[in-house]
Amino acid sequence: MKADEMWKVSTGKGVKVAVIDTGVNPATPSLKGQVLVGDVPKGVGYKATDDYTGHGTTMAELIAGTGAGGGLKGLAPGAKIVPYRISLKGLASKAEREKAPTEEAVIRAIADSDVQIINMSYGGQVAYPAMDAAIKYAQSKGKLMIAGTGNDAEKDNSIGYPAAFPYVVGMAASDESGKVGKFSEYGNYVDLAAPGLRVPTWCDKTFRSYCLSGGTSMSTAIASASAALIWSAHPKWTANQVLASLIDTAGRDWAKDDPSTYLGYGLIRPRKVLENKNFNPGPAGTDPLAKENATGVTDAAGNAPSASAAASASPQPPKDSTDDHAPAAATADASGNTMWIALGAAAAVLVIGGGAFAVIRSRRGAGSTHA
Repeated sequence: MKADEMWKVSTGKGVKVAVIDTGVNPATPSLKGQVLVGDVPKGVGYKATDDYTGHGTTMAELIAGTGAGGGLKGLAPGAKIVPYRISLKGLASKAEREKAPTEEAVIRAIADSDVQIINMSYGGQVAYPAMDAAIKYAQSKGKLMIAGTGNDAEKDNSIGYPAAFPYVVGMAASDESGKVGKFSEYGNYVDLAAPGLRVPTWCDKTFRSYCLSGGTSMSTAIASASAALIWSAHPKWTANQVLASLIDTAGRDWAKDDPSTYLGYGLIRPRKVLENKNFNPGPAGTDPLAKENATGVTDAAGNAPSASAAASASPQPPKDSTDDHAPAAATADASGNTMWIALGAAAAVLVIGGGAFAVIRSRRGAGSTHA
């Protein structure tokens, strides 16, 4: 992505990104001054700055970390983070789970704020009407919503929500060459891809060390940061135009009108937008994912998902983070390797460059697979 070159044009300044996660610790060296705690409404702000696993703090650093003190330097270090804490894997206390705000309440609160981007690096297998309605409300308010598709591709490849909801950009995870991670879930709700393998993350809630980890959580954060860079450079653009520019410039070796089941419209390359001052993002009111949003999630035969992913009346869906990061002394990445990164060492995020790449992928409109 050539971040140094992009930062000459944009750092994400002026853009606010809401991180809905396990909470965000604003006291890490990389996040000091980057977290807008006062922007969180009291009704949905329960322990928003008390991160119970380190996951949400990592996502915030990948987006807007400054790199101070040897911490992570995010892709949009000029952006600001608005933190939210919901009940996800790792929140063991029943009392804490009950006090945590619901997803839909948080989404609606953000929709009524001046936040532009909503980062959702988590997922569950159940869709329910209240969340669907909240997503549509946020979309009507001009918010760009991005979520990880999930990490169970090698197990049951279950459909992940909120990524599978209409108007949410579903992110797959790739490696440095553009090859999709084996764990990255696939389907017609995958819209784009971003780096998500062997990424430095906080090992646990003690915030003492980083570990290498992998998951669609990380690719979601990188996508949110990419959108922040573009929106900062083009503040008059709409969410539709920011997303359209990412889709138009995504790296792919297949036709744009034939998206991949594994990587969607391709690997995001915000530099391609930023280097062209006269980039045309298309009409402000045109949804670049109109076809996908109208069709909804379908299987290979074009049928609606089974009852396991159908709408439910449950007010509290199963929730889980979408990467393999767990609150432990060390965290294994997607390839089974574990590596410690001591604080004080340079842990800047290194992201891949542009260009075409060959991948094993499947066309959505046909059952073939080719390289």
